[in-house]
Order: sequence, then structure tokens, then C-alpha cells
Amino acid sequence: MPSKVQEKKSESSRQARMTTATGFLIIFLLVAGLRWLDNIKDRWYVFDPMSLHELSQNAIAASPNNTAGMIEHIVANLTATYPSTQIKLNTDTSEWMFNVAGGAMGAMYIIHASITEYLIIFGTPLGTEGHTGVHTADDYFNILVGEEWAFTPGALEMERYTPGSVHLMPRGVVKQYKMHKGCFALEYARGWIPPMLPFGATQVFTSTLDFRSFFRTARITGREILRNILIGKI
Repeated sequence: MPSKVQEKKSESSRQARMTTATGFLIIFLLVAGLRWLDNIKDRWYVFDPMSLHELSQNAIAASPNNTAGMIEHIVANLTATYPSTQIKLNTDTSEWMFNVAGGAMGAMYIIHASITEYLIIFGTPLGTEGHTGVHTADDYFNILVGEEWAFTPGALEMERYTPGSVHLMPRGVVKQYKMHKGCFALEYARGWIPPMLPFGATQVFTSTLDFRSFFRTARITGREILRNILIGKI
């Protein structure tokens, strides 16, 4: 007849096996769920990369050498094209904020932010350089003003992107990039946006300590994501 000590060991062993099995089941379901969501995420996209590229080119043609005019053209066109019942856009062009990510510093204006897409104007009149980061979304960088240079390990010549061109960064790809002298771009990302957010926030805690910009960015980003969730835009 088993002793109480043996019974306790046996019960403890059974509980450990159950805990392990439950943990594996949860991990399996989580991975399966995330893969399923990744396969269907395109049903929530509203913007089209080709249309945004064409819009960027039209903005350059409509307001040559006038960055503010380009931005106004872009926002006015988007507002006229997409109804507020389909997608929420931030038309307040005064909501600029500093952004430091991957060692590069610039300013951005968030036109749209949701779980699967974001659209921003990003740039600086001074020039900047850094690491692109590893992202969970495809990134389309439509140059409006100036030039962007890029480089991948092993390449012996730089990539060069001028006004009217688009620099496509598929998710997972990493590069060194430089916004040569002054450069502004319409940046569109489609994929999973929340995992990208720490890239633009960690340097607040490790170097800049610019918590004012951090909280402004968090407030506006959260506001725009929530506004879109409330109309069913994921």
C-alpha cells in the first residue's frame, strides 16, 4: 500500500504533467490563432500602395518645392476619397512630434493609425541616419522632398531614392538608411502595427528622456487606433 509521501509525489507529478500539457496546448492555440490572423489580415486593409504612390507623385507635381502644400494636397485627397465610416483620418496637420528610432531622429505627423495600417508624414530638414529596425509590416516609403539612401550588408553601392520614388521594405528586412540633408516622405505600413511601436519608443528610456514627445505620440497613436476600432477598422 503506497505511503502518504508516495501519494503526494504521485499527485505532484500528475499536476506537473497537466500543467506542462496545458502550457503546450495554450502555446499551440496561440500560434495557430496568430497564423490564422496573419493569413486573413489583408481583409482589413483600406489603403492601396499603388494609389498612395500615385498620390505622392501628384502632390509633388501640384506643389513643387512646397512641402506644406504637398501635405495639404495629400490630406485633402485622402479625406475626399475615404469616407469617415470606412476609415478615420487625422486631419490636424499641427500634430507633429519628434520621433527617435534606430538612432535616426526626425518628426512625424500621423495621418492614420490602426492595428493593421499606419500612414504618416516623416522627415527632417536637417538630415538623419540610422537602422530601419525589424518590422512586422511591409513599409512603403514615398519620397516627397530630398533623397533617402539605403544599404544592405554585402552591397557595394547604395540604393538611392529621389522625389516621386518609393522605397519598399518588406517585413523582416533590415537596412541602414540615411535621409540625406533634408528629406520628407509619406510612409505607409501594412501588416501588424502594434509590434512596431516599441521601435519608436525605446530610445526615450535609454537615451533621449524626451517623455513629453513620448506621451504625445502615445496619446495620438492610441486615440487614432481607438477611433478606428470603434468603426470596425482593425
